[in-house]
Amino acid sequence: MTDPIDRPSAWWFFHGVRGIASLPALILMSAFVGFAGFAVEAGMPMGETVFMTGIVWALPAKVLLVGSIIAGASLPAAFITVTLSSIRLMPMVASLIPEIRSHRTPTWLLLLLAHFVAVTAWVFTMERVKDIPREHRAMFFAGFGMTVTTVNMVLVAIVYSTVSVLPAMLAGALFFLTPVYFLTSIWASSPHRVVHIAMIAGMALGPLFHQISPGFDILYAGLAGGTVAFLADRLIARRARSAGR
Repeated sequence: MTDPIDRPSAWWFFHGVRGIASLPALILMSAFVGFAGFAVEAGMPMGETVFMTGIVWALPAKVLLVGSIIAGASLPAAFITVTLSSIRLMPMVASLIPEIRSHRTPTWLLLLLAHFVAVTAWVFTMERVKDIPREHRAMFFAGFGMTVTTVNMVLVAIVYSTVSVLPAMLAGALFFLTPVYFLTSIWASSPHRVVHIAMIAGMALGPLFHQISPGFDILYAGLAGGTVAFLADRLIARRARSAGR
């Protein structure tokens, strides 16, 4: 049997490519089916939708951007909303890069691969990276990240061109798939109470801020929901400490 460290980098790249058949990748693909329907409903052109899939890779950022367009938000409001959403990827990059970097990995390659860091790619790689020789980890991540991005771009193009001829009920189901996946995946993946409180508060405050300031409703709902969650979590923790005394 060949020692894993003796296998060429191309073997590890295609080992990452095969990750497209994994459950996380398939779930993500189903969500992008919904995103394509979402973009059609929003009136986004197909070229821009496919381009967005490859460039603004993280799905929540794309959902927020399209949602801002639907709400008629101003460009600064949409920019701030998407930026705040994407900041959460910075800790993922900071934790992943040291795991896939070796002393021979060029900086330009790490900068390129940082573009493909999103929740699915990060979780998939971090779960498997310990079993991969350090010299080949960057190629493994490149194989998975590039493949899942390309496949979803093609998938979005196909769905976009067919969703307009689908029955209204089916098209509506595809449209609804993205927010359902978005909410349930975040709820299930977070072990922290404060995230659950923030989601509930944000969804409750969203309609209110839409009436008050339609152009900034998503941004305000996020900031207010996060603030409420932080204060509520502190209060619950303080009461728990007092009860334990």
